[in-house]
Amino acid sequence: MLQNRCDVHTHTLYSRHAYSTVRENVLAAREAGLELLGVTDHFSDMLFPNTDFTHGSLRDYQHFINMGVWPRVWEGVRLLHGMEADIRTLDGRLFGQDVPADVSIVGRPYRRPASLFERALENCDYVIASVHYKDFAEDATIAEATQMYLGALAQPKVLVLGHTGRAGVAFDVAEVVGEAARQGKLVEINEHSLESRGRGGRTWGRCAQIAETCAELGCQVTVSTDAHICCDVGRTPNALAMLEEIHFPQELVATRSAEAFLAAMAGAGLDAPIPEPEARL
Repeated sequence: MLQNRCDVHTHTLYSRHAYSTVRENVLAAREAGLELLGVTDHFSDMLFPNTDFTHGSLRDYQHFINMGVWPRVWEGVRLLHGMEADIRTLDGRLFGQDVPADVSIVGRPYRRPASLFERALENCDYVIASVHYKDFAEDATIAEATQMYLGALAQPKVLVLGHTGRAGVAFDVAEVVGEAARQGKLVEINEHSLESRGRGGRTWGRCAQIAETCAELGCQVTVSTDAHICCDVGRTPNALAMLEEIHFPQELVATRSAEAFLAAMAGAGLDAPIPEPEARL
């Protein structure tokens, strides 16, 4: 039976259409027997659609710039800082990379120019790159959509490609998975995609095809909930059942343990955070 001891794609109240706090998710992770929890709120214009993205926009996304106050070990669970950033162009650029953020949240000019994405990224351990708005890719060819994912993978802190099986954008699975394997990056097997679309449907088939290709090409996967409420944290019965059906190898499940996931981060060139003593809260 496949083991899964990490949940590295979860959301909090900050994501606006999610309903739990960081602490509620941590407690749920502890109750589920998880070793590691990654909080990856949305970094997307879906959160603040009326923002004009002038210098004041950093105030809307300040959640990401203060994550350093979180304990690294909380209730016995390793806690990582992440974001789920939207892929917004066919060359794989992410939300906020073309938005200047030259003024701080209290209105002081920064000495160093940087984008909104760069400011938000400073305290993040890793990024999940996902497609939510697919209007820019509606008429994309397979080659163009493939390049979109390859461009996202090339970004240094992008560790995971999120829910590619339900994004509704057709791409060359073998080419993208092969490049992810070459770079030591990960492809997500997303519980919510399987749960919401149902066994045997088109999304289930696409997810199974992606997983089979990962097994064939030696690409590690994350098995994640995409939880938007704490009671879903750590619950991946459909994802694990699908992987069991195709005899997916345990050693390619990067979320099988905290040690394995942190090793996967290191393999992709990302610094694994040093754990601190248990938070006294």
